[in-house]
Amino acid sequence: MSVVERDIDDLPRNPANYTALTPLWFLERAALVHPNRNSLIHGSVRFTWNQTYRRCRQLASALTRSSVTFGSTVAVIAPNVPALFEAHFGIPMSGAVLNAVNIRLNAEAIAFLLGHSQSDVLMVDQEFYSLAEEALKRIADKSEGKFKTPTLIVIADENCDPKSLQYALGRGAIEYEKFLETGDLDFAWKPPEDEWHSIALGYTSGTTASPKGVVLHHRGAYLMALSNPIVWEIKEGAVYLWTLPMFHCNGWCFPWTLAALCATSICLRQVTAKGVYSAIANLGVTHFCAAPVVLNSIVNASKEDTILPLPRVVHIMTAGAAPPPAVLSAMSKRGFKVTHTYGLSETYGPSTVCAWKPEWDLLPPEDQARMNARQGVRYIGLEGLDVVNTQNMRPVPADGATVGEIVFRGNIVMKGYLKNPKANKETFANGWYHSGDLAVKHPDGYIEIKDRSKDIIISGGENISSVEVENVLYQHPAILEVSVVSRPDEQWGESPCAFVTLKSNVHPTNQQQLTEDILKFSRSKMPAYWVPKSVVFGPLPKTATGKIQKHVLRAKAKEMGPVKKRRAYDYPHLGAADAVANVYVPQAEAKGEVFLRQEE
Repeated sequence: MSVVERDIDDLPRNPANYTALTPLWFLERAALVHPNRNSLIHGSVRFTWNQTYRRCRQLASALTRSSVTFGSTVAVIAPNVPALFEAHFGIPMSGAVLNAVNIRLNAEAIAFLLGHSQSDVLMVDQEFYSLAEEALKRIADKSEGKFKTPTLIVIADENCDPKSLQYALGRGAIEYEKFLETGDLDFAWKPPEDEWHSIALGYTSGTTASPKGVVLHHRGAYLMALSNPIVWEIKEGAVYLWTLPMFHCNGWCFPWTLAALCATSICLRQVTAKGVYSAIANLGVTHFCAAPVVLNSIVNASKEDTILPLPRVVHIMTAGAAPPPAVLSAMSKRGFKVTHTYGLSETYGPSTVCAWKPEWDLLPPEDQARMNARQGVRYIGLEGLDVVNTQNMRPVPADGATVGEIVFRGNIVMKGYLKNPKANKETFANGWYHSGDLAVKHPDGYIEIKDRSKDIIISGGENISSVEVENVLYQHPAILEVSVVSRPDEQWGESPCAFVTLKSNVHPTNQQQLTEDILKFSRSKMPAYWVPKSVVFGPLPKTATGKIQKHVLRAKAKEMGPVKKRRAYDYPHLGAADAVANVYVPQAEAKGEVFLRQEE
């Protein structure tokens, strides 16, 4: 016989004590509390919180007058400019869903996104108007006359060549400021009736199949926006530098967080180490978010681009890839305080944090960096996080050695993938969101990623974590960036192949000798079977958010052919497009023999 649970009362919800959660209210409050404080700074352009609130209402009104309503999707193709920040409020204030598009995608990928999301309006930065136009043409060509072109709005930027703006206006696009003028500055926007309503749509990278549309709701955005400052040392009135693209997981929900904190945003259209140091020195920056690759560029910036010592402690939140302890240590020595987080598009961005413990202050710097390189514990707003055996869903022991999959559960997990029931069934199997990331759980409960399931290298039956090999190689003084992937191997099935970018001040006269030095260093720091059997020098392919594209490198390694058993050979030519300068292959691990093939 089931027991009916009863509360102590029968008091119902009513409009006075219950409302749908949405981060849109944070903007109204910021305009009330600090109406004259700077909300956004972009070059010579400055807005206050009162102005931003009115502009966002004006955008919502203009969209509504353009027949945008609940259930509509508005796409934005833009770098970190004020219009994209405003879109995070103005679009959902109209009842529509924001689809912030990755500006580094090609026309074919953008065409898929715009068609799949059925965007009614497209706002596009002037620099990317031609790209958007090409994407729309591709959709039209495939639709056989059934495609309805979305309303086109071009975002002008004084930092760009005016020719691209004139071209867009000549093609019939509406300039953003002119579009705003069609709206009401005092528009009476309405919050969502249901916090489960969608606020944003973002697409995964789609490296192995078509990108998947990640749908986020108002409730999750609200909880994530408030979780961010709790797990990070960011307070009311901070000055935040936009180095993280706002189109990436909605800037990890920081547009909404910054409104809650009445903070000031510094928009950085192009991210460079010089630009970061300059903003810290001249604009009072206290915080920024960035992928580890950006931290690496800051650490290795030239003296001309560096302004040290820092005028204040600058707080950084990093995620997007496992940060090498060597990079974390170098950042700490320069006066930056790094908070390491981890998450996915499907979890509103970072949703775990390596929460710092006071007792770690007593550890040597290298040990502090090693502890901080772990992915840590769940965010305040996340209810469930674990590492489980994928066969039976049982939690792995907290021994720091047993590998399992990271799974999530709670209010900051996405609604699901748009129009993709098969993927939703798989990713939400057994009542958890499955990340596909492999990790261990340490005795203190902190988790640590060992690899993506597809990035584990299985050599002679032994699992090799590409992340752990990379962490060792990052300690080599000549290496700026490194990514390790599997390469076919005649003897072992697979073996590690290291793609390496050298530091700018490294000009080896004998590159073969440098390779031998890297391999000697590797053998002194890691088990013999971890040591890369192939080393490839050249720039690494990256996504717009700074992640190294391992799937591209795996394809190159496969194209190079298998590592031969104890003999040298010549590779098929890879082509100039690969931008690979030299390939070095150690064939006999015990002897450390290295065979060189100079690319033409």
